[in-house]
This record gives sequence, C-alpha cells and structure tokens, in this order.
Amino acid sequence: MDENLMQYRAYLELEKHASQNTLSSYMRDLNQFAAWLSEHRGCPLCEVEQDDVSAYVAWMSGKGRSAATVTRSIASLKSFYLFLQGQGKVTENPAKGIATRKVERKFPDFLTSREVELFLEQPQCVDPKGYRDHAMLELLYATGIRVSELIALDVDSVSLSAGFIRASGKGRERIIPLYPAAVKALSVYIKEIRPQIIADPEETALFVNMNGERMSRQGFWKLVKHYQETAQINKEITPHTLRHSFAVHLLENGADLHSIQEMLGHADISSTQIYTHVVKQQLKDVYRRSHPRA
Repeated sequence: MDENLMQYRAYLELEKHASQNTLSSYMRDLNQFAAWLSEHRGCPLCEVEQDDVSAYVAWMSGKGRSAATVTRSIASLKSFYLFLQGQGKVTENPAKGIATRKVERKFPDFLTSREVELFLEQPQCVDPKGYRDHAMLELLYATGIRVSELIALDVDSVSLSAGFIRASGKGRERIIPLYPAAVKALSVYIKEIRPQIIADPEETALFVNMNGERMSRQGFWKLVKHYQETAQINKEITPHTLRHSFAVHLLENGADLHSIQEMLGHADISSTQIYTHVVKQQLKDVYRRSHPRA
C-alpha cells in the first residue's frame, strides 16, 4: 500500500476514531482511485491534478457506477487530499470543486407493526438458542440500537430492575429504556439460559453464540435472514431494518424527533429527520389509495 494511504489510514483510526465500516469504505475508494491512477495516468497520488480527478469521475460514471457511489468516492478523495494538505505534501486539493452528481433520496426500508410482531414471534422458546434469539430480536426492536452496539453489549450494560440498557456507539454512551416484553425476555435469558451457554464463567458478553463466545456480526446477520424466511415476510430484512422500524413507529405514535435522535445516537438531527419524510410519504400513499378523488 502507498505510504500516504497508510498514514491516512492511521490518521482515520487514531485521530478521527473512525468506525470499521467508515475506514473500510474510505480505503476501498482510495485504493480503487490509486489503481485507476496507476493504469490510466501513471503518476503518484501526490502529483494528482483536478483534471485527473475529473477524468476518474467520468470513468466511474461511464462504468455505470451509481450517483451515490460516485459522490462517496469524491468525498473520500476530498478528505484524503485535505489530510495531505495538512501534511504539507500537496499545495492544493485536486478534488475540491469537483461537482457531485445528484443522489436520488432513498427512504429506509421498515416493517409494519404487524410484520414486526410476526418477525419477533419466529424464535421458538423451546431450547437455549430459541430463548437467546428471542431476547436479541426483542432488544433490537425495543431500543433501535445498531447491530455493532448489540453484539458489543456486556451483561452489566443491562439494568433489568430499572428497565434500560447502556449502549455505546461512535464515541457516545446513551441510556435507552426497554418495554416490559423485552425486559422479560432478557431476564429469562440472563438468569436461566446464558449460564448454560457460556464457555467461560468470566465471559462478559451479553449475547454469545452456541460455542459460548461473543456473538459476531455475521452470526447475527444469518440469524436475521433465517427468521425472515420462516416468517415469510416479502421484504428484505436486515438488522438495520428493525432500527428503522423502531424510529418510524415511535414517530407515528407521537414521539418527538429529538428524543428519537437521542435514542438512536445520531450526532446530527438531519440524520433523524429522514424518518419524518418516511411517515409523510406513507400518509401520501394512503391518501392516494383511499381518497375517492385522489
């Protein structure tokens, strides 16, 4: 890997405390640009000019890359060259001023209340795996936390008596309440089921796989896909779908936007406002289908 890319990666990790997903996304964009540069321009990263970036953007568009992909790549390049400017390795940012393509706004997918009920009913509480899966899905919908936050929870992250969890994500800790069914599912799992599964009595992870070790993202992803199939819900369901459903259902039932922002752990209210648009669009769809003159 190019030395400048290695330094930038270290900067993202150590100074910006970027998440693993953000890190992977930025580095993938930059490595693809470096490969294109080597093949089509033959110049090092520190000698790139605005024409080179414009040509790369045109090449991506010609290859059928989506507007969102092109826009994200430009953002990655701008950030990288801003870093190099700060290091004194370039005098100008060659990605500055490059126009981004208009990205069509895509509303997040979510489940109806009935679909959520059907989905949460799928784990059969007849064995340790069923009890564990039931507790995980109830907790995810009860709190709207990210899957990375879910699998990072420890036993002491949960207060059954007070009915809340402490979740940490993107450098922030927040307290999120639990509804009674989630408290009950967690109580049974923690007190009766988890002790049967854990491999090491010193294990701190709240949710473990059937080998007794902390649940992985991949393991939980497979679990969600399995229950989507058994529920026969004709929608693509991911761990994030329950997070979106949590936010939309709270908004539909009168929760204020700032409270939802706090529970979701959004740093910027604009990230939460997308759910307002979802609800408005839903009302428009109902109106069009139902009004006799629509």
